[in-house]
Amino acid sequence: MNKRMMVFLFLLVSVLLFAGRALANPEIGDILQEIDRLTELKQDGTARVEITRQKAGQGTKVYQAIYYRRDQDDSFLIVMTAPEAEKGNGYLRKGDNFWMYRRNTGTFQQISLDKSIAGSTTLGENFGSKKLFKMYRPLLNQDGREQLLVTKLGEIPVYQFKLTARVEDISYPQAVFWVRKDNYLPLKHASYSLNGTLMQTIYYLKYTRIEDKYLVVKYMIIDEFEKGNKTIVEVKNLSLQALADHIFTKEYLASLSNN
Repeated sequence: MNKRMMVFLFLLVSVLLFAGRALANPEIGDILQEIDRLTELKQDGTARVEITRQKAGQGTKVYQAIYYRRDQDDSFLIVMTAPEAEKGNGYLRKGDNFWMYRRNTGTFQQISLDKSIAGSTTLGENFGSKKLFKMYRPLLNQDGREQLLVTKLGEIPVYQFKLTARVEDISYPQAVFWVRKDNYLPLKHASYSLNGTLMQTIYYLKYTRIEDKYLVVKYMIIDEFEKGNKTIVEVKNLSLQALADHIFTKEYLASLSNN
């Protein structure tokens, strides 16, 4: 058997194994790990972000920002560029630490990742790489079994499943996910309080593919608790050039704010 034939057979077997995995219902933990693998970027990223916030009785407001992201060490930096009242304010994450910067006082305040960005319904945790497998475990039914359903979201075949938090530092302790069967990308994510109240729903509207990874570049967050509030987040002009280490520092964020 020549080398070319061996390579062909290896690729064929790999495809068949993957297809078999997709056909046989995986466990929920397998799905979460696959989502984590698919959405953790190998490269650094820089983009412009547009946040459109709609509040009941207050109309619509549009915010713009520059967004730097590095998943290797769980870092991201956001500096607001519009409107004028928010310009220069920013947010910095380094690992487990998350700070909010206010230009008018020149001060940093350490906050949790469940705090909103610019008063919208999008949270700090939505901008970084999420480790769903570490954050959640399957919510078991009364028989102690996983609740994994095969259904449709619109016309798209999906896995639907319920989760409960493994960790305390999380915005909402219970969640329901709808994940595409063909590629394991989330389409919808409903978040619940500890007593089972639906708090918000996220619709993942558009992904972009980066080699074998995926970045959500448009999503909508519906506030289910305060009806009429929603936020649409769009990531634009994505660049994958490597970023210098000094970008993910308080000093750099402060320097951007003063420009």
